[in-house]
Amino acid sequence: MSTIIATLGGPAAVARMLGIKSPSVSGWGGKPPLDRCPAIERATEGRVTVEELRPDLAGRWHRIPDPAWPHPQGRPLLDVAGAAKEARDAAA
Repeated sequence: MSTIIATLGGPAAVARMLGIKSPSVSGWGGKPPLDRCPAIERATEGRVTVEELRPDLAGRWHRIPDPAWPHPQGRPLLDVAGAAKEARDAAA
């Protein structure tokens, strides 16, 4: 289990936060799926960021202004096109 998940109270607490079942969170192996990261950031009111949850994607998270989002820089977006290009370039 990742340190962040443990800090949030463990898989059961994170599951309650997201409205999912605890075994789902346990099955992440400490690495939340990309689609769950923004939900965790929102549920923690920005105390845990997508960048902290998935540091393996450093530089791929971008933010757009959104005053309703708890992070001061706005809503997180993941640059999936950039990741696909990097994979193609690495394979070439």
